[in-house]
Amino acid sequence: MTFQDAAEVTKYIGGIFESAFADPEIGPKLEATGLVLQFSFREPDCILTIDMGGKAVSAGAVDGLPPSATMAMTADIGNAYWQGKVNLPLAMAKSKIKVEGNVASLLKLAPMGKKLYPVYIGNLESDGRQDLLV
Repeated sequence: MTFQDAAEVTKYIGGIFESAFADPEIGPKLEATGLVLQFSFREPDCILTIDMGGKAVSAGAVDGLPPSATMAMTADIGNAYWQGKVNLPLAMAKSKIKVEGNVASLLKLAPMGKKLYPVYIGNLESDGRQDLLV
């Protein structure tokens, strides 16, 4: 099964960044990067803008806030990534995830995400979305 619509992508994948910003260890590290990360998801189509410096998650592009990096992928790949099932460098090499912009900074951030995998999985489970578990 996959996400039903863009609102679900925003709720779950955008929500994991909101959890990250609230984390006392990860939040300050993300904020300090000052990066603006934009996700362009397909199936369903959804754009998320993550303003690390402003600790904000927005659905869609944000005027006046150009992305430092853009990542394009299917929503299923994004879902699997947040469950620890996707190796970011390998997915980039195989063009499953296309990245433009500051790639080096993204790769440096990836290890912080590992602490959030159980949070993401817990969010899916608590909402009864076992169909999204991989």
